[in-house]
Amino acid sequence: MIDVDSVAIKTVGDVRVLYVMATQAEYLDALQSRFQPLICQVGPVEAALHMASFLTQNRDVDLVISLGSAGSASLQQAQVYQVSSVAYRDMDASAFGFPRGVTPFSNLPAEIDLGMAVEGLARASISTGANVVSGAAYQSVEQDMVDMETWAIMRACLTAGVPLLGLRGISDGAHPVAEYSDWTRYLSVIDDRLAVAVDQIELALRKGDLMPRMPQIERG
Repeated sequence: MIDVDSVAIKTVGDVRVLYVMATQAEYLDALQSRFQPLICQVGPVEAALHMASFLTQNRDVDLVISLGSAGSASLQQAQVYQVSSVAYRDMDASAFGFPRGVTPFSNLPAEIDLGMAVEGLARASISTGANVVSGAAYQSVEQDMVDMETWAIMRACLTAGVPLLGLRGISDGAHPVAEYSDWTRYLSVIDDRLAVAVDQIELALRKGDLMPRMPQIERG
């Protein structure tokens, strides 16, 4: 069970927002002054477990905003991007005739457009998996960014009927990673830039320029 008392759902205008982050390492001073997130832990399994548990216990959520870091070999390091669509790179049942990335019998496509766009924020696609992508491994990833939680959070939100908006700051990927500091070196900069993006999103919610909505999924 998730300790719901340690998480604050923030009312922004008329929208009840739940912020979700993977680790305390990404939740630094600028973001700490703005919200109290659900820490969903690292990786698809932990993120799905924590997200689903929280949404089962607490139905008073109109919008989930998942934010944190991501890797990319093509996007600008330390810059923030809104997640346009998400794929699950771990899933490969192609030996049985299923397209790579499609979860068998889920009736879902390999990549899902989140369906929300915040004006003024650059958009990029993301691939979720249980591994740290580095160096030449990026060549096998079709999406712009990689992380370890967004698909899992999206699936829990989709099941609960709660819209999801994703924000990621690029922490690594320009060079092969070799140690922990290769991930953490830009986190303080990303914290500041994510906070600016959060302010922009909350302003749009208050003004009614951004309305939470579920993705439109063409099911097979």
